[in-house]
Formats: sequence, C-alpha cells, structure tokens
Amino acid sequence: MIRVLLAEDQHVIRSALAALLGLEEDLEVVATAESGEAALAAALVHLPDVAVLDIDMPGRLDGLAAAAELRTRLPACRALMLTAYGKPGHLRRALGAGVAGFVLKTAPPDELVAAIRRVAAGERVLDPSLAVTAWDLADNPLTPREADVLRLAAAGADAADIAARLHLAAGTVRNYLTGIVTKLNARNRTDAVRIATEAGWI
Repeated sequence: MIRVLLAEDQHVIRSALAALLGLEEDLEVVATAESGEAALAAALVHLPDVAVLDIDMPGRLDGLAAAAELRTRLPACRALMLTAYGKPGHLRRALGAGVAGFVLKTAPPDELVAAIRRVAAGERVLDPSLAVTAWDLADNPLTPREADVLRLAAAGADAADIAARLHLAAGTVRNYLTGIVTKLNARNRTDAVRIATEAGWI
C-alpha cells in the first residue's frame, strides 16, 4: 500500500483528488492539507511514502518550500509537484528542491495515479509537456552580486537600502540595476524582477 499525503489549497480540488486516489486499491490517502505548513506537519505525523503538493499554496511555505523541508526532515517521503502552470522558474525550483516528479493539473487522472506509483517506486516523473521546458531552461545570466541586488529590489528595497545591506555605494547599486534591466532586455526594474522570478534566477 502506497501512503499518500495530498496538499492543495482549493477544497473542491483537494476533495476530488482524495476521492479519486481512494478508488485505487494500492493507494491510501493518509492525510490532506491546505497549506505547505499543514502538509509538513501532517507528513511528520502520518509518514507518507509520497507527498502530492500543489505548488501555489498560501502561507509561509508554498509547495516547493514544503518539498524542500520534507526532503530534509523526512527523506523517505518523495515529493510529487502538482501545478496548473508549467513555468520555467517553478520547474527550476522543483528540480533544485530535489522533487521526484512534476505533473500538470490538466493531466488525465490515470497519469497522476501512474506518476504516484512511479515516484513511490523510486523513479522520477516529468509531465511530457514540460520536457521541452526543462530542456530549454536558460542558464542564469545574472552574476551572484546582480542576483543579490535584484532579490533585494524585488523585496521592495530602494537603492540606498540595497547599498547599505550589501556594503556598496548607492551609485554602484543604481549601475547594477541599470545593467540588469539591459541584460534581461526588460522594460524597467519591475519587469526585470518579473523575468528573473519566472525564470527561477532569484
């Protein structure tokens, strides 16, 4: 019997998936959760073999952060990410978090069931429609310092704040930001943050 934890913030989808998985003779949904924090807590109590985690959940831990925590605190539990979007940044973070699988919510139910079985057997699963995205993930064009600057800008820090935190001159920070916008072919700083975030570079 494969013990499954199901984490999805939308109640209707969570209930439907739990009912669907419950029809399989070799799968048992041992816990459900509506957030990353709840999923982590439930996993530590119920010790599932596979955690099926929605990426976009509210709270401190989204699905990817919860997967990374599970990998550290419950290494025997393998994470299978479920998402409505095949964003390169999500895929990059998922691979970085060491997840075992990545399936779109639009996949047929039998594909999700098969993915859970494969992940439980020690395999890695990638939705076929995401294979090209995975192959085409561009290398990060930002230097580590540029990434630090942009990450702080994304958090709302202005040039003076960034300069103080990174021990740089404010003019140097402004030069970094201008260079980042140019390098990413962005319209402005906000657009650069969007591009870098979606690509998983910050």
